[in-house]
Amino acid sequence: MLYQTISLVGAALLLVGFVAMQMRRMRNDGAWFNTLNFVGSALLAWVAIHDRRAGFIILEVVWAIASLPPLYKALVRQSPIAPMR
Repeated sequence: MLYQTISLVGAALLLVGFVAMQMRRMRNDGAWFNTLNFVGSALLAWVAIHDRRAGFIILEVVWAIASLPPLYKALVRQSPIAPMR
């Protein structure tokens, strides 16, 4: 039951981001969209690892990793302190 709940929360987070982007309420390069993608896919990856579902493990881990660079860029953009170069 715990893993079913975790997978439902993960799927809901991904779908909230997707629907909000389709409705033009979120940008796909924004912090919220990529946070929803990262957390949702990480939760689903955890469940896939527990269930030993290789295809879903690959899908969700890559999805989570792919959301990190745009999330970092969005957070840096929003930061009041400019990054050091």
